[in-house]
Amino acid sequence: MAAPAPNGNPTVSSLATTVPVQAVLFDIDGTLCDSDPLHHLAFQELLLEIGYNNGVPIDDEFFIKNIAGRSDVEAAQNLFPDWPLEKGLKFLDDKEAKYRSLAKERLVPVKGLGKVVQWVKDHGYKRAAVTNAPRINAELMISLLGLSDFFQAVIIGGECEQPKPAPYPYLKALKELEVSAEHTFIFEDSPSGIRAGVAAGMPVVGLATRNPENSLIEAGAALLIKDYEDPKLWPALEEIDRKEAKLKKASA
Repeated sequence: MAAPAPNGNPTVSSLATTVPVQAVLFDIDGTLCDSDPLHHLAFQELLLEIGYNNGVPIDDEFFIKNIAGRSDVEAAQNLFPDWPLEKGLKFLDDKEAKYRSLAKERLVPVKGLGKVVQWVKDHGYKRAAVTNAPRINAELMISLLGLSDFFQAVIIGGECEQPKPAPYPYLKALKELEVSAEHTFIFEDSPSGIRAGVAAGMPVVGLATRNPENSLIEAGAALLIKDYEDPKLWPALEEIDRKEAKLKKASA
């Protein structure tokens, strides 16, 4: 994987090392849709109901540090270290139900998502969604975004040996799609997810939708973008196109 350049972004060639590309993998929350504000609101409302933090609403810094991108077990332990895990997970279940009700009304795609989805489809690459979200949430978000027919697999961290930041969800996606890590790259928005992708042996494009950019760089992002319309993304994808065209010409 290419080393980061002084400005925090590596050369665009890091993605082109996957040529010939076989698959593109996507996280969901914060990667396909800007859902963190809805998760934050759901947590905030339910935590206020139980008098958490002496009735002071949790702020963005607390949400990012303790909740965003984490598995339910990790989030429950961070929020309620003195509670039995089962009780903490029940709170998380209630929060997920609250989130789903909010998502049905307010979920929006990350800017430019349709463009990159079309690029993946036009190239015939295999694709999977890989998430720590519960399956019911994942399938709802994919449906609300109109991507139910786009993904060939939906991998849930909680259904794997370990969720992200362990590599198992991404390794499972490779197995289900019957592709190799050497010819696959990932879109992710959280340090936890980026670490999982890097540990699974793939370059990861980090989306700085909500998490601090430096945390994504430190986790090992091969390229850092704000959204799918970011001008840094498309030269990297165009380089993939050029390298694949050369390969086809050479083998003709």
